[in-house]
Amino acid sequence: MKALKIIVWLPLLAFVLLTSCAQMNPSVIAQTHVAHNDHNAMAKYYENQVNEVKIRLEANQKVLEECEAHPYYYSRQGQDMRSHASANIHEYQKALKESLKSAEQHRIMAIEQEQQINKTKAHLNHDLTLEPSESSGKEL
Repeated sequence: MKALKIIVWLPLLAFVLLTSCAQMNPSVIAQTHVAHNDHNAMAKYYENQVNEVKIRLEANQKVLEECEAHPYYYSRQGQDMRSHASANIHEYQKALKESLKSAEQHRIMAIEQEQQINKTKAHLNHDLTLEPSESSGKEL
């Protein structure tokens, strides 16, 4: 009977301990919230993603080159490492292409947004510089 109680309480105790130690504040992990209409910030975010992916891609390419240059060092684990590195390289190349495309799109949208803001400012300045005799028309 006591063994049954231990079997029931031990996993429950482990679960409570692990969940209480888990980090509950996600804001400490990463601050990546950017306003959806801030295209300059989004372009910079994707450019940073490109830089991170390039670093990971180069690291996996070095691993693959090492495994292919010295296959006799690694035996069966070397085959697994080559396969894993090749899969990672493929995924990182795909992520790199997508991030570059997204960064370029957001750069274009930022330029268009800036042009629209400049047009609006120019239009407002034009309206404010009209002389009172031109804008009043007829007297009431």
